[in-house]
Amino acid sequence: MIKNFNNKILVLAGEPSGDMHASSLVNAMKTSMNNLEFSGIAGNNMIESGVEALYHIKDMAFLGFVEVIKHLPFILKVEKAIIEHVKLNEIKLAILIDYPGFNLRIAKKLNKMGVKVVYYISPQIWAWHQSRIKKIKKCVDKMLVVFPFEKKFYEDGSVPVEYVGHPLVERIENYIFKPKDDFLTEFNISKEILLILPGSRKDEIEKHLPELIKAADIVSNKNNLQTIVASADNFDEEYLRKFINSSRVKIIKGNTYNLLKHSKFGIIKSGTSTLEAAIMGLPFVVVYSTNRLTYELGKRLVKIDNIAMPNIIAGKTIVYEFIQNEVDAELISNYILNIIEDSSAINELKNELSKIKIQLGSSGASQNTAKIILAMLNEI
Repeated sequence: MIKNFNNKILVLAGEPSGDMHASSLVNAMKTSMNNLEFSGIAGNNMIESGVEALYHIKDMAFLGFVEVIKHLPFILKVEKAIIEHVKLNEIKLAILIDYPGFNLRIAKKLNKMGVKVVYYISPQIWAWHQSRIKKIKKCVDKMLVVFPFEKKFYEDGSVPVEYVGHPLVERIENYIFKPKDDFLTEFNISKEILLILPGSRKDEIEKHLPELIKAADIVSNKNNLQTIVASADNFDEEYLRKFINSSRVKIIKGNTYNLLKHSKFGIIKSGTSTLEAAIMGLPFVVVYSTNRLTYELGKRLVKIDNIAMPNIIAGKTIVYEFIQNEVDAELISNYILNIIEDSSAINELKNELSKIKIQLGSSGASQNTAKIILAMLNEI
């Protein structure tokens, strides 16, 4: 049992996926020790798990270099407030969840203050900014990675690292899905579903959604499908309807996993949802578009050929990626029609996706991570 320690822990997430994984971790830690107090940058899931939100993740939804520069005064304000909070509460341990642009900056400051820094869910520096490993070595006490190939990368950089498994595996395995017939009846759906996951940031919606709706209309009309947009929790239907020029499109919020499970095909913005879709075996294509300057700068830094995590894990392109100007209704619809109307192509894609889940291994990431962090807390 841990005795005589500061039970206050800082947790910093910056986007919905980090909020989800941090919430599971907090719950796992509280199961072992119920008097822990968590505070930091949190989303709704973390708040429900008892994390005090100094700032909400929706306040931190900046995508790309240009957007970050525009909001730099606010970001610096947040950093200052967090550092003051850590000093005031004499916090000795911080858990950083992904979100590298912000978290690596603040990790340096926390380290100088003598705060132990645990980084859970590695920034993808193996894909770009590999030089950041030197910064991580100086300011991160323990890197906890969720992909097997990441462990060697950090070991080679002399960063203390442990592989804990991927939290999405346990989340999906533990999720209670609605039977397909019940789900379709509940939402008055009488056709197979063509699913659109357009992202959780407003700039993503504005860039992606109108063109994706056009592409989905073409595919749905030809194959008698029901187009459904899975809405992020931070959007209401009125906002999304501004970008949907079709009354036949349904918008469903709060049922993304059931939609991933029960759809026929997906059009998914690059991000965590692509890995969720792969684990569930949903055939899909990936879309990604951002500010032109952001993209051009990023392209010069990226060291890998793909942006979608299922492709990175596979080491090859198994789901097609439509990037920047390729986010075009005609291009997307033509590709999907060629796949969806070819049973052998669909089966091959499903087979490749099944291998992704096998590579991710078994569940238990949150419990594994909680055990490691609690052991570190005991040593402070």
